[in-house]
Amino acid sequence: MELEKLSGVELGKEVRSGRITPTEVIRYFQERIEKRNPSLNAFTYTKFDDAFSEAKALEEKLLRHEEVGPLAGVPVGLKDFLPSKKGWTNSHGGVKSLIRIDPEDSMFYIAAREAGAIAVGKTNAPAFAMRGTCDNYLYGPTRNPFDTRYNSGGSSGGSAAAVADGMLPISEGSDGGGSIRIPSAWCGCFGFKASVGTIPSICRPDGWTATHPYCFNGAITRTVEDSAVMLNYMARYNPRDPLSLDHGKRDFTELMKKPIRNWKIAFTTDFDVFTVDPEVASIVKDAARKLEAAGASIEPVHFSFQHTQNEFAELWCRSISIDTAIDMELWKKEGLDLVKDHREELPEEFIYWNELALRSTVMDYRYFNELRTEMLDAMQDIFDTYDIILSPVTICPPVLNAKDGNTRGPLEMNGRKIEPLIGFCETFFSNFTGNPAASVPAGLTEEGLPVGMQIIGKKFRDEDVLAVAKTFEDIAPWGYEIPFGRKV
Repeated sequence: MELEKLSGVELGKEVRSGRITPTEVIRYFQERIEKRNPSLNAFTYTKFDDAFSEAKALEEKLLRHEEVGPLAGVPVGLKDFLPSKKGWTNSHGGVKSLIRIDPEDSMFYIAAREAGAIAVGKTNAPAFAMRGTCDNYLYGPTRNPFDTRYNSGGSSGGSAAAVADGMLPISEGSDGGGSIRIPSAWCGCFGFKASVGTIPSICRPDGWTATHPYCFNGAITRTVEDSAVMLNYMARYNPRDPLSLDHGKRDFTELMKKPIRNWKIAFTTDFDVFTVDPEVASIVKDAARKLEAAGASIEPVHFSFQHTQNEFAELWCRSISIDTAIDMELWKKEGLDLVKDHREELPEEFIYWNELALRSTVMDYRYFNELRTEMLDAMQDIFDTYDIILSPVTICPPVLNAKDGNTRGPLEMNGRKIEPLIGFCETFFSNFTGNPAASVPAGLTEEGLPVGMQIIGKKFRDEDVLAVAKTFEDIAPWGYEIPFGRKV
């Protein structure tokens, strides 16, 4: 049985039926990871001793006929950025001097464990997760399973590459500007970012840390159903998150099946601010039209943005640096001055934006909120009429890996300057506004590289995004064989 081709739900059924044991599953994927990871660099480390211990405990539960969850025995990866499993370590995205023991579990890991899944290791990410590519000075780039010359996308690039290559069916992502959707697009996966308040985020000592812009925990999968299952376990109310909402119990595996007939869907290639590679625009436009087969209407729309793409991208870089700049100052009080003593571990772009954040004035933060409001109003102007917005996830296909540990996006396209950390991504608007959004595989370029289509829904209507994604998956299945068959 080729377990790498099964979804998480399918693999969980095999385990629960007794056709395969949890330890057999972990051993199978251990061999696959050890064989394929050296060339892809998706995992920063693995913990198979821990995984086998959990697999044996799960086997005992199965023998006692206890409830084990729909993802019983399914291997999952955890992102090597922030704490995700108590007792393991994180490197803050490949920053050697910041390697620390995880003091707590992430919401993704809590949910995966409750669903029966087993964590097998940590996946690669860039320093502080502050870019749409996956590379760092400690571990190097994560390479794309479709063509290892190219980058996986970021910041959850290790997770997306591992899922795309069949090293596991589900892996953790976090999304502060598109970090679930970007690598999913570039690796041919499904990536879902929930509405603000749907999945709790517990930050201390500052409970509002992950709000400028909104940052999210989530899953990267190969099927919509696997993401819906994970959302069933991740979506919950927690009063210690100041933004957490109590929507009651929802079964997203059922809600994703609702028909989208007569839905009005807005389509844009560029939000009237981005410049887009013509091949990417064409692939996504053709993908969007396929939803007409389900009875939806697809209409081009225009947005009322008053600022440029670079202004918005630079706003994201400045705002995402607020919390990291605070962290840097707090670490100084503990005797750790990263810029002074460990500058070689940090990308120069990261240092630049952190220093700019520290020099910002109250009027800079006023400007930040005004532009964020502009994004909110421009998006809502469309949602006043339409149910869904479709767009490309990125303006370009995957970029080539750099050789210096500092892979970035393009500096220019179609004669226009591009901010290289996030400016090539059409994803970060929904992080400022809190709308749910996903990336679905839209097709392949002539060179055989994946392109993603972004689905954005009305706030708190997560099920709508999943319904459109599932409908598209049924109409245009994306079971790419290239990663499974390619020698890496």
